[in-house]
Amino acid sequence: MNAHLRVGGFTPFTAIDYPGELAAVVFCQGCPWRCRYCHNGHLLPARAPSTHGWEQVVNFLADRRGLLDAVVFSGGEPTAQEALEGAVTEVRKLGFKVGLHTAGIYPRRLRRLIPRLDWVGLDIKALPENYPAISGVARSGAAPWQSAKLLAEAGIPLQVRLTHHPRLTSHSELDQIRQKLRLLGIPHLEIQPCNSAQALDETLRLSL
Repeated sequence: MNAHLRVGGFTPFTAIDYPGELAAVVFCQGCPWRCRYCHNGHLLPARAPSTHGWEQVVNFLADRRGLLDAVVFSGGEPTAQEALEGAVTEVRKLGFKVGLHTAGIYPRRLRRLIPRLDWVGLDIKALPENYPAISGVARSGAAPWQSAKLLAEAGIPLQVRLTHHPRLTSHSELDQIRQKLRLLGIPHLEIQPCNSAQALDETLRLSL
């Protein structure tokens, strides 16, 4: 049920989280991975105290119809929650476009969501075989690349980005990732700098 969407944070206004649109961002609580450079450690536990309830968020959005264009579900990992589908449907009924930030961890859930999404920001972290060194989870590399293929085939507006820390991703691997994405029909990889000062892995917090 929508009321059970676990909200770990909420940004009422942003012009940078959905390209070309004024949006609000719902940060969904919980992620099964522990990526070394993650700077949102408070969102990782599946259940944690929050000052934001889903009904509170919906009431706020209802008052912002005509002022905001879109709502972005971010995280954590939004697709980790089964309640996301209902929440997305509810937001669409309010008249908003829907964006999704995801690491592509659950391709089957993503497939069901695609018809109700207007834009996706997909985080690709590495070549498939190198994912465990970043995510901390064995055999974690197949699902994100399946999600990339799924999104490319669906033709949905898509931004694929990679958070770069030179100790985790070499320039050679970046080139291989770009080539692999191009073969899927994704022509551009957006490189994001690592927020090393707040990285989950304290060894990455040293100056680069």
